[in-house]
Amino acid sequence: MTDTPATSTSRIPERPSLDGLEEKWMQVWAQEGTYSFDREKALSLPRDQVFAIDTPPPTASGSLHVGHVFSYTHTDCMARYKRMQGLEVFYPIGWDDNGLPTERRVQNYYGVRGDASLPYEPDFTPPSEEGVDAKGKAIKPADQRPISRKNFIELCDVLTVKDEVTFESLFRRLGFSLDWDISYRTIDERSRAVAQQAFLRNLARGEAYQSEAPGLWDVTFQTAVAQAELEARDYPGAYHRVAFHRPDGTPVHIETTRPELIPSVVALIAHPDDERYQPLFGTTVTSPLFGVEVPVLAHHAAEMDKGAGIAMCCTFGDLTDVIWWRELQLPIRSLITRNGRLQAETPEWVAGGPGEALYAEQLATKTTFSAREAVVAALRESGDLDGEPVKTQRKANFYEKGDKPLEIVTSRQWYIRNGGRDEALRGKLVGKGDEVDFHPAFMRSRYKNWVEGLNGDWLISRQRFFGVPFPVWYPVTADGETDHAHPIVAPESALPVDPQIDVPEGYDESQRGVPGGFVADPDIMDTWATSSLTPQIAAGWPVREGAGEADRLGSDEALFASLFPYDMRPQAHDIIRTWLFATVTRSYLEHGVAPWRHAAISGWILDPDRKKMSKSKGNAETPEDVVKSNGADAVRYWAASGRLGTDAAYDTGQMKVGRRLAIKVLNASKFALGFGDVEGDLRAAVTHPLDLSMLSALADVVDKATQGFESWDYTRSLEATETFFWTFCDDYLELVKDRAYGGQGDEAAASARAALRLALETLLRLLAPFIPYATEEVWSWFGQGSLHRQSWPTRDELPAGGDPALLASVGAALAGVRKVKSEAKVGMRAEVRTMTLVAPAASVAHVQAAEADLRASGRISEMTYAEGEAVAVRDAELVPVEKPPTQA
Repeated sequence: MTDTPATSTSRIPERPSLDGLEEKWMQVWAQEGTYSFDREKALSLPRDQVFAIDTPPPTASGSLHVGHVFSYTHTDCMARYKRMQGLEVFYPIGWDDNGLPTERRVQNYYGVRGDASLPYEPDFTPPSEEGVDAKGKAIKPADQRPISRKNFIELCDVLTVKDEVTFESLFRRLGFSLDWDISYRTIDERSRAVAQQAFLRNLARGEAYQSEAPGLWDVTFQTAVAQAELEARDYPGAYHRVAFHRPDGTPVHIETTRPELIPSVVALIAHPDDERYQPLFGTTVTSPLFGVEVPVLAHHAAEMDKGAGIAMCCTFGDLTDVIWWRELQLPIRSLITRNGRLQAETPEWVAGGPGEALYAEQLATKTTFSAREAVVAALRESGDLDGEPVKTQRKANFYEKGDKPLEIVTSRQWYIRNGGRDEALRGKLVGKGDEVDFHPAFMRSRYKNWVEGLNGDWLISRQRFFGVPFPVWYPVTADGETDHAHPIVAPESALPVDPQIDVPEGYDESQRGVPGGFVADPDIMDTWATSSLTPQIAAGWPVREGAGEADRLGSDEALFASLFPYDMRPQAHDIIRTWLFATVTRSYLEHGVAPWRHAAISGWILDPDRKKMSKSKGNAETPEDVVKSNGADAVRYWAASGRLGTDAAYDTGQMKVGRRLAIKVLNASKFALGFGDVEGDLRAAVTHPLDLSMLSALADVVDKATQGFESWDYTRSLEATETFFWTFCDDYLELVKDRAYGGQGDEAAASARAALRLALETLLRLLAPFIPYATEEVWSWFGQGSLHRQSWPTRDELPAGGDPALLASVGAALAGVRKVKSEAKVGMRAEVRTMTLVAPAASVAHVQAAEADLRASGRISEMTYAEGEAVAVRDAELVPVEKPPTQA
């Protein structure tokens, strides 16, 4: 039960309004530390009395969109509920500010691009802000000014901090009850140290490794891409029917959408059960134009019903080529370079053959598009093109943030084992997912399907600038070669390090890049390699052995031990394969456990065309104006109306409903508190059957709302509370008004006033997680402290013994009275001289118990009763209220 003092009616505004509430309470909550996490208290409590949230760090690159509001509101509702349940809530905030999205924003905003070969300019001034030149024209990517790595990183730091200030302002306005003193950036010193330490431990245990192998490559951003970042999209292409030749000259036709890769073909492959090609298995054919001899082989991944049923394997055209190359132990004949163009030098397997001149004169250094045109023209001239190309839409792999199809390029990269090539590890990671309660439960299958479908380890290196560098150097041999087989790793005590600036132990700066010296690893970690460690970063996982509270990087072994595994991971369903899985992987490898007990998976926000809203698609609504025009409580109401795991429509109409609810809370509360002091034992003071009925119905609502939160169905809690609240306003307040003002004597008035106060205290707490501003404002009119630090209501706080059906019956009778007045087109203040109430016997008994309230509310002089199947009013004689004469 809450401890509320007597009401001072002077604290109730004459005209309650939502205007200004956000500015007022944002400031109060910040000054009073309303949502602060108490570390010392948490360490003294049993683990089940602490609730730790692995808050998603939003990407700090430009602006948020309403999808963020949607999912973060869900999390905040649960945080507020748990806090009111008496738990100490660990609710940090981080900003995911490293990685490609930030670099793209910096490039577009300042009109620059990073170039590792350029020297640092100490007084550098960017050519642009907001992505326009001096004449106001947009700076095209081709015109972006190249600047040094260090200059570029400095600009990234400046812009992300600017964006984060804007994000924080919006999050505070939305009432998210985060502890702003527990914050991090995924590029800050602590995050870099944690990410580097985790990597070094992965490396020491053999879980991280480096390999030179074919991998997906984005030619626009010049970086490797992981399997989890792929997006299959339709891409226009054309089938080309091309003839390879058997030794006797007989053609073997294949169909391909990538004829430019014919110079790199290493085999033709068909399904072993395909009778058309069984005579060819074990023989060889020669490629058109280039005359390179290649084997014809069998593999079950070949599709008999696709095209000609036989395909050329090039190293590499797609991921199937990689599988064939690996499993059939084929050679590498790589042509496409990191910039998406064919290599400049004529390949050795082409040199000396019939296609040497073609390659040197028409293909070398060309884009894949230009090379394709040249090869098709040559095929047409040689007669090896059977018919003209047939246009088609093919599925191509894209980097989820890229604009061009990915290529497969052989390069040296860092990987972390994630079960893609280890069945035993894959099974363990599936098992860790089984230890997490997914909400909704079916989302677990998305996790499991992703893990079981992996075909490679997690590629964690990126060829970019703004990220966590690998804490690794390599020796340079006496003949100037980099010795990748013997990496030099930084000691944990030195973390974080930047190998481009720092020097490994035993060397000095003069030895950088010279024979007998060292070179830095040039790459940075994928942003997921850092954000997969958010539980460790936020809760003080040590960045070196024995780190204590005084560690300069914020290590806190005691806190981490008390919080980990966390209780809740909230996130959207589209990053189960990336953020969720990556976090499970790192947690299992480092700690042997799943990182949290619950995963709350939110859906997407859809635009009017039922498409996902996202910044990259250009269809996202930014929330600043939405919050400004509707109010934070209204926007939160809309968000909380969407269930976990379910996509929801962007609906300003629903926000208007939420605003109406918040306004009604203010106005109804003003009435309920308008009777002055309410002292003594409120429960004992409630004696009237209607009051007991209302409070009994409210007790049922408390149970439903609590069950909703406990089952991770916030919407169910809101629905139950809101439905009762409107019944309370529309029926109970109207029915009890006369009695509360003393129209039926002091004892009856005391019962009404006590019931109003009990109901208000309960309803405010039930609504607090959803509309924190309006409820906090009302609480300040009569309560002590912040509403959001009060206890969650329980059934036991309310008097027992009432019949919830009584309020429903009397409310139905009042609705009947209103109906006859409306149909007669008289005002609700019209007198009912006589009427008959038709109702079932049980309802008649209910109404008779509260007849005085009904008659006062309906302005009924005389009424009789008749039994019937449904509640209705008949034979009503109405006396309209006369309008006062108009003054001259």
